[in-house]
Amino acid sequence: MDARLDKLTVTTPSDLEIVMTRWFDAPAALVFDAMTKPQHVRRWWGCAESTDSTFEIDFRIGGKWRYVLNMGGEVHAFSGEYIEIIAPVLVISTERYEPFAQHDYVVTLTLDERDGRTLMTSNIRHKTKEGRDGHLQSGMEQGAALTFDKLEQLLRELEGTEV
Repeated sequence: MDARLDKLTVTTPSDLEIVMTRWFDAPAALVFDAMTKPQHVRRWWGCAESTDSTFEIDFRIGGKWRYVLNMGGEVHAFSGEYIEIIAPVLVISTERYEPFAQHDYVVTLTLDERDGRTLMTSNIRHKTKEGRDGHLQSGMEQGAALTFDKLEQLLRELEGTEV
């Protein structure tokens, strides 16, 4: 695999959007399961230094999700609601970092499988430029890159096993 293809790319196509793309060396169904089942999400989502994290997922249209990370005594909570699900290619949900709930946004996640590899595209659409810019300035790009590297590692472990 070309090393450039397994790295996260972040772009800002408009004043309201952040688009993240990354290739995974796994089929879309496996990537989808790893991204939507709590037993898998807890193994890759969030920072390495988080402990005692909670991952609640009611994976259905109208279902809610909530991830709570404990990082050295600091609690960071994220939550949202599922708007549309088409397995294994699309998940649309709301998302918010709870301390800044007024800056919630909509995430459209698509998975496009090509020759056994999957291109993940996450389009994050904020309500305001201020919300988008704050998100970008939060360190999200570095955190997302590390998190998706952990997902790639999990996918390698899961490949060939029943998920």
